[in-house]
Amino acid sequence: MKDYQDTLDFLFSQLPMYQRIGPAAYKANLDNTHALINHLGNPEKAFRSIHIAGTNGKGSVAHMLASVLQAQGLKTGLATSPHLKDFRERIRINGKPIPQDEVVKFVQHHKAFFENLQPSFFEMTMAMTFDYFAKEKVDIAVVETGMGGRLDSSNVITPEVSVITNIGLDHVRFLGNTLPAIAGEKAGIIKAGIPVVIGRRQEAVQGVFEKVAASLGAPLKVAGDHVKVQDFRHTSYKGRPCMEVFVLHDGEPKTIYLDLPGEYQLENLITVIAVVDTLRAGDVFPITRQALEQGLLSVVRSTGMQGRWQQLSSKPAIICDTGHNREGLKYVVDQLLTVPCRRLRMVFGLVDDKDLSTVLSLLPRDAVYYFCKPDVPRGLDEKKLASEASFWGLRGICYDSVMKALHQAKNDATADDLIFIGGSTFVVAEAL
Repeated sequence: MKDYQDTLDFLFSQLPMYQRIGPAAYKANLDNTHALINHLGNPEKAFRSIHIAGTNGKGSVAHMLASVLQAQGLKTGLATSPHLKDFRERIRINGKPIPQDEVVKFVQHHKAFFENLQPSFFEMTMAMTFDYFAKEKVDIAVVETGMGGRLDSSNVITPEVSVITNIGLDHVRFLGNTLPAIAGEKAGIIKAGIPVVIGRRQEAVQGVFEKVAASLGAPLKVAGDHVKVQDFRHTSYKGRPCMEVFVLHDGEPKTIYLDLPGEYQLENLITVIAVVDTLRAGDVFPITRQALEQGLLSVVRSTGMQGRWQQLSSKPAIICDTGHNREGLKYVVDQLLTVPCRRLRMVFGLVDDKDLSTVLSLLPRDAVYYFCKPDVPRGLDEKKLASEASFWGLRGICYDSVMKALHQAKNDATADDLIFIGGSTFVVAEAL
């Protein structure tokens, strides 16, 4: 393996990758993960961690927490997925991606073992993540689950706190087709005696979490019971868009500035504040109010976060967002409809495992659509997407690539139009 690109070719082509091929890459047990970490000498035991699961918001919560911990002066690992532009986004320390030569060395050193074990792409990535964090002696790592929780390859850590953001119907093929069934899988990250923070109280699943937490003696807190958003407004700080958020925190009014302007981040902000409270109560990481405020105002700069209500240009305004299931897209569409514009243009594509009706029924009918196919094997054919969309009164033209669709949308737009890019994470990744 000569270089980084050869290494990526091996990872993407030899190891089954859910993002590319879907269900065939999913392993319904932790056998390979245990074999990998045992082979590496159990690096996951070498650092403290925070573990985050949930249907929506777990990536944003992970980035916000990492930024706060960095602002406190802690050497902070951040493990997220999927990546948008470069594999190395998945494994970061203090916002800096793992160096290319570290990826190459790790794969070269263990390649024979991988070829014998045949792990999935995600199993191998988590092993690399833990190995790198241990080697670099991080103070704490923020680790996002891939899909579920109980059987997720990340679920071999014993964290300082477990976090479950919310539960929605996504990945039903693997996690179950009811909210309680999915909650049961996500609750698999709750550990004996370890505090757990639930982002949102949902009647359909709260009992699941309470039962699991009680059985394990894990103290449980619902973030929304302690922190409430009273009001917010869009503003800017040093030329960067942000939200000024007025919260009631255990009865005390506070003002927080957050450099993530997507309004769905308000729920994630509440979760982060509750997690910070839990860390403070544990006495291991006394996080100051200054670190909390500074971290939340510099999430993008501190962590390199991309693709969440990200404005790519103005006149015309171009915004992309990776929200890709019913709950995520609903928040995005609701906010899109509040942005003043002459005409809304949607560069939109999906992958083939979505329940199309639940997604398409949310989309605005008076927008102009540029239907496109993301460049992955499970990308949904743009003609099929357009045909299904027409049933919901959505009209547009088909393009066989994201860039062709975006190029045409830009050509058609006036300075007062708004172009939105999304539907699938892969559509956003190509646009970026």
